[in-house]
Amino acid sequence: MIATSVHVVIPVHNEEDLLQSCLDAVQGASARACALGIDVHTVVVLDACTDRSALIARRYPVEIIEIDAGRVGRARRIGTDAALHRADEETRAWVAHTDADSIVPGNWITHQVALSAGGSDVMIGTVRPDFADLTLRHVDHWRATHTPGRPNGHVHGANLGFRAGVYRHVGGFAEVPEHEDVTFVAAARAAGFVLTASDVAEVMTSGRFVGRTPGGYAGYLAAQEEMLESGVA
Repeated sequence: MIATSVHVVIPVHNEEDLLQSCLDAVQGASARACALGIDVHTVVVLDACTDRSALIARRYPVEIIEIDAGRVGRARRIGTDAALHRADEETRAWVAHTDADSIVPGNWITHQVALSAGGSDVMIGTVRPDFADLTLRHVDHWRATHTPGRPNGHVHGANLGFRAGVYRHVGGFAEVPEHEDVTFVAAARAAGFVLTASDVAEVMTSGRFVGRTPGGYAGYLAAQEEMLESGVA
């Protein structure tokens, strides 16, 4: 069943330097989807923010929720619950998650809607780091290990989408500091939902080595850089 409404959820923790670019990109993708008759609603969850993130978010036509959890799993859960509370017809509602340090492409929402029409219940989207944050050696390694058209199936909260029914069935996101996205997808897979790995709407995310969670993508990049420096990779 094709999704007719898309609810974008963005957890934010002190991202004043990158949030504007994130929201600009989401607005662009939303405009493209709205032009095709798709209803788009965006929820920004400000989690324990002590910087200017709230001021930046208020410049945009988004729903803002402020919490003080310091856990991305709880932020995703609260944002998704709030979004689906607004859904007129949950059977046709789709939820799209990204991160505040990420930039989605223009086709990000429309591609997920197309996947829903094709029978997908969950989209596992690819991400790539901002090459401006990496060394040339690191960029070369990334390109050598990522083949266009062959998504690796790695789970990233920065590029994840799913039907509302999937979320309800698996009990939502675990309220943990990290890997809530991986746990969610594992539960959806175990429940027999249709999962699609795709790089058609690849998201660019920060290439920083110190992120907002204990490990996450930043931790992965840092470990990869360390291996490159040691000559292991």
